[in-house]
Amino acid sequence: MATQALTVPARADRTRTRAPRSAKRQNFLTWVAVHAVAIALVIMFVAPLVFVVLTAFMSDQQALTSNLWPTTWHPENFVEVFNRVPLLRYFGNTLLYACLATLFMLLSSIPVSYALARMKWKGSNAAFYFVIIAMLLPTQVTAIPMYVVWAHLGLTGSLWPLILPNLFGDAFSIFLLRQFLVTIPQSYIDAARIDGASEFGVLWRVVIPMARPGIAAAALFSFLNAWNDYFGPLLYAGENQDEWTLSLALASFQSQHHVQWNLTMAATVLVMIPVAILFFAAQKQFVEGIKFSGVKG
Repeated sequence: MATQALTVPARADRTRTRAPRSAKRQNFLTWVAVHAVAIALVIMFVAPLVFVVLTAFMSDQQALTSNLWPTTWHPENFVEVFNRVPLLRYFGNTLLYACLATLFMLLSSIPVSYALARMKWKGSNAAFYFVIIAMLLPTQVTAIPMYVVWAHLGLTGSLWPLILPNLFGDAFSIFLLRQFLVTIPQSYIDAARIDGASEFGVLWRVVIPMARPGIAAAALFSFLNAWNDYFGPLLYAGENQDEWTLSLALASFQSQHHVQWNLTMAATVLVMIPVAILFFAAQKQFVEGIKFSGVKG
C-alpha cells in the first residue's frame, strides 16, 4: 500500500512534465506554420550570403565543389586579395566618392525639400512634379550629354563628375525628404516663426533636429548608391585605374581570377563588410525614416 501511494505522485509528476514539453512543441510548430513564408524568404536571402562567406574560407581546389563546408579554413585568402590588387586605394576612392556625394546631396536636397514641404509659393506643386519626373528618368538617358559636358570641362578620368552633380540636389532624396518633412507638425514651425525665427532658423533649429530619421534614411540611400555604383565610375573613371572604385576593382578582379573563386568571394566579403556595418549601425534611424516618409502626400 505504501509503495502504491508513492508511485502515483511520481506518475503524476511525469505527466505534468510531458504536458509542458508537448505544449511547447505544439506552439513551436504553430509558429513555424504561421511564419513559413517569412522563414522561406529569409533562407532565400541568407543562403547566398552564407555561401559567399564559406567559399571565401575554402581552398582553391574545394571552391565550387559539392562540399559546401570548408574542409580546411584559409583566412589567408583575405590577405592574398590585398597582395593581388591595391584594395586600400580603391577603398579610399570609394569612401571619398560616397562621403562627398552624400554630404553634397544633404546640403542641396534638405533646403529644397523644406521649400517644397513647408513654404507656400506659386509653382511649388509643379516643381514637385518635375522632381518626380526627374526621379523616374533613367540615368542612361542623360549619360551622353552629361559626359560631353564633363569632357569639355576636363574632368573625365576622375570621380568628380559623379560627386559635383550632388550639389544641385538628387531627385529621389528630395522626394524622400519632402515626404518626411510634411509629417512634422505645423505648430512647431509656426511657433518658431512667431518667435521671430527666419526660414533658415526654422530649418536649422526646428526642422532638421526633428527630421533626423528621414535625413539618415536619405543619407544611407545615397551612400549605398555611391558605394555600389558601377556604371558611373566605369563611364568616367574606367580609363584611369588610379581612380577606380571597389565596384570596378571587384569586376576586374573577378575577370582576372575567375578560376579562383575562393579569392573572388574573399574580395566580395571585404567589399560588403563596410556597408553591412554602416547599415546595422544606422538601422533604427533608417527604418524609422522609411516608415514616416510615406505617411502624407
